[in-house]
Amino acid sequence: MPYAMLTFRIKPGHEEELAEIFSAAPPLESPIVTDDRGEETARLIGTGVFVKDDVLVRLVHYEGDFTGIARHLAAQQHVHVIESRIVPFLTETRDTGTPEGFAAFFRNARMRCLTQSSSEPHSTPL
Repeated sequence: MPYAMLTFRIKPGHEEELAEIFSAAPPLESPIVTDDRGEETARLIGTGVFVKDDVLVRLVHYEGDFTGIARHLAAQQHVHVIESRIVPFLTETRDTGTPEGFAAFFRNARMRCLTQSSSEPHSTPL
C-alpha cells in the first residue's frame, strides 16, 4: 500500500500547539474515496503527522488511485477544522477553502516519492 507525504512550512517553536490541534481534531468522516459516479477509487488507510523545527509533514497511507484523494479530503469537515486551526502557525498563506485551492495546495505540498517498500504484499488497486 503506497504512502504520500505533504509538507507544511510552519513557524518554529509551536510544536506543542500543533500537537494539540492534531490530537483534538474530529475524526475523518469517511476513508472511502469515490469518483463522480460514486464508484470507489481509493481508500485512506491512515495518516501520521510529524514536526521538526519549521517543517510539519503529514503522511497519508492509502490504497487505490491517489488522484481523487485531494478532492475527497477537500470535502471532509475534519480537514477544514484542522486547516482553520493551523493557519496562525503557517509561514505561507494558501487557499484551501475551495476545492480548486485545496487541490492546488495538495499538488504543491506533496513531496516527490523516491522509493517505497513494504514487507507486506501489495493489494490489487481498487
